[in-house]
Amino acid sequence: MGVSCPARPAYDHPMTTPDVIGASDPLARALDHLAAGAWQQAHEIVQPDKSTLAAWLHGIAHILEGDLKNARGWYRQAERPFPGPEAVQEEIVAARRALEARNR
Repeated sequence: MGVSCPARPAYDHPMTTPDVIGASDPLARALDHLAAGAWQQAHEIVQPDKSTLAAWLHGIAHILEGDLKNARGWYRQAERPFPGPEAVQEEIVAARRALEARNR
């Protein structure tokens, strides 16, 4: 008689990951992309949006891209001080808080 093996090993269970594409708010999706470093996808979402929050996210996208001159322009459009590239992660967190407050 052989050793019985479980029908499905524990490592074979489906992984759960955040559903970036499933977010209903486009700016929330853009923030998810920014947090993941996918500035190109975020840029596509925020570019047509004319809101101040979208301008802020647009600036963050350009920081991640490395285009600081363009980022400064979008920060001016968003009426926010330019924090510099070293603060990009803090900016993403702050932008997420602002988006959550807007959606309450």
